[in-house]
Amino acid sequence: MAPLESPADLARRVERERRAADLQREGNLEKSLDPFKVGTVAYLNAVPLIRGIENEVIAATPAKLAELLQKNELDAGLVSITEVLFHDRYDILDGIAIASLGEVKSVLLAHRRPISEATEVFCDTASLTSVNLLRVLLAERGLNPVFKPLPDYQSATSHDFVLLIGDAALDFVFSPHEHEIMDLGSAWLELTGLPFVYAVWALRRGVENLALRRQLREARDFGLDTLDSIVRSRGEYTYEFRKDYLGWHIHYHLGADEKRGLARFAELLRKHGTAEVYDPKFVS
Repeated sequence: MAPLESPADLARRVERERRAADLQREGNLEKSLDPFKVGTVAYLNAVPLIRGIENEVIAATPAKLAELLQKNELDAGLVSITEVLFHDRYDILDGIAIASLGEVKSVLLAHRRPISEATEVFCDTASLTSVNLLRVLLAERGLNPVFKPLPDYQSATSHDFVLLIGDAALDFVFSPHEHEIMDLGSAWLELTGLPFVYAVWALRRGVENLALRRQLREARDFGLDTLDSIVRSRGEYTYEFRKDYLGWHIHYHLGADEKRGLARFAELLRKHGTAEVYDPKFVS
């Protein structure tokens, strides 16, 4: 009869088997996107959606990804939701998103004066959705400031009102500043009671992409299954922050509530905007 494993030996064996399974999944995803061209935002919050395909995707800002998609230089992009709402040329991969129900941490208005006094807001030039989200949130308060491009991130602390997104927003929060923070995810929940969808996989319409959709789902599943490992292995900010940010503030599903939030955003864009807004089209 084989000797019983000690608890420590059992834990080591389970860990070895888990790591072997993860390596197998990673190997299965290697070069799995060929011949498709795929882009993603280069932010911490996107990491769980590209687990195993990190070396196969083009990383860029939301604005640059939108440009590449519009030029048909990408077959799919993890883009700001407004890129899909303002251009009737994409399908949304159903079930996957970067979203939050309340505080998101990385989409914020930093302000040194009361928001009611805002006459101009300097905006992160990488942003697409957050500018429109802030415009809607302020318009619902009867405020219509002028939105100007932020010259550079180093000047962010010198402005009374500055909109930041992604890692630049987190860098700002973790650095010395005199600003108060308006979290746009919290403000949206307060206004609507719904989640907000920041980004989705936009698929170029007219391209046969069943295999691509399957691989993007597998990458997301792999990322969520190994989220603890991602949190431990990354070096940004602090471990506790990464754990809360990726495991609590951000969520990665696109369900009925998220679609209601998306529909409400489209409704408010039509109410307060000037561009045509299209109904999103989802593919499984």
